[in-house]
Amino acid sequence: MNVLARVGVGPLCSAARAVIPWFWRGKYFSSGREPAENQVTPMLRHLVYKIKATGPITVAEYMKEVLTNPAKGYYVYRDMLGEKGDFITSPEISQIFGELLGIWFISEWMATGKNAAFQLVELGPGRGTLLGDILRVFSQLGSVLKNCDISIHLVEVSEKLSEIQALTLTEEKVPLERNPGSPAYMKGVTKSGIPISWYRDLQDVPKGYSFYLAHEFFDVLPVHKFQKTPQGWREVFIDIDPQASDKLRFVLAPCVTPAEVFIQSDETRDHVEVCPEAGVIIQELSQRIALTGGAALIADYGHDGTKTDTFRGFCGHKLHDVLIAPGTADLTADVDFSYLRRMAEGKVASLGPIKQQTFLKNMGIDVRLKVLADKSDEPSRQQLLQGYDMLMNPKKMGERFHFFALLPHRRLHGGSHPMNACQSKPSPSPVAGFGELAWR
Repeated sequence: MNVLARVGVGPLCSAARAVIPWFWRGKYFSSGREPAENQVTPMLRHLVYKIKATGPITVAEYMKEVLTNPAKGYYVYRDMLGEKGDFITSPEISQIFGELLGIWFISEWMATGKNAAFQLVELGPGRGTLLGDILRVFSQLGSVLKNCDISIHLVEVSEKLSEIQALTLTEEKVPLERNPGSPAYMKGVTKSGIPISWYRDLQDVPKGYSFYLAHEFFDVLPVHKFQKTPQGWREVFIDIDPQASDKLRFVLAPCVTPAEVFIQSDETRDHVEVCPEAGVIIQELSQRIALTGGAALIADYGHDGTKTDTFRGFCGHKLHDVLIAPGTADLTADVDFSYLRRMAEGKVASLGPIKQQTFLKNMGIDVRLKVLADKSDEPSRQQLLQGYDMLMNPKKMGERFHFFALLPHRRLHGGSHPMNACQSKPSPSPVAGFGELAWR
């Protein structure tokens, strides 16, 4: 554990739009606690024109338009993170979070034979804060990684955020190479001299022995929402309110829609959210890991197939009605880890989900906190303790956020290391975080 001390500081016809009664919506759909006046945003105008032209849209299509529309999307040209944004993530709260994830990747690299090279791939890197903390750990444990060729690959659709990431992570003296038409639309060198590239899609990232990180990434992928009715499952759509042409409302599809195929035949809940896009990404990650090795670490708030309506908005760190002033607030839905597990089955092994509190405790957060606190002045010490409380308190992030991992089957059953004829099959070391960290 002394390593912890070494780390430095489909459209519907208008005649068939079944309206959801207000009390039904109140029971199943999240909205802000305070009433909000509807602001006619450019995104709202775009959605109204779209619905008038093609009919009601799915919640998934609504999320995709609001968040990632190339011209008006919430994520495309906005810095939504931090105190001045709409939400704060764990890396913005405490450096310890990223440091422990850095140790996790090194631990897995060591446990699987210290490959001569690896790619670190982050999906949705935010401001680059988390990766910056991870790379600091890599630098401070350079004696461990000195013979390993590392490269960084970021999957980011937001032009604004990619520029912020570059400012956070890259060496100013080495100019960025920009090529908008290339799969790698931006390239540079990190402050510690590691090559770094940006991509718009995971498919564009080179295949090879890689560690993948997705922190608060899957929760913003578009979800389809379904309600169980006497006629069977019916998908929730979004339509124009006939009483007010500049407002939106939820409606139910009159018949079966294609996304219903993603609902389990033995589903017992009366309302479910499914995310096909998450399934596609998990399958891609699983195929890559099964083929070339490595691992994926996913951290997000979510559940194991138990929750119903989790679709909600955040603006200025407060809950925000998802249908009000689209384009001005973040939209999110809890990750269904049971669905991610099903999508990975047969290709790779999965671990978790386990609570963030448990994962960070297993990774040695208490040891790291003491090391930093002993070296800090009183204001810094109080800030560390507040960050620790936010990350670990069950009433805050401790039990709301979960960790989930994808690994090759051989990682859990031995056979990760090459053996000669005289060696017996090695017993696999525990996976850090999902058991106590065992540093060798």
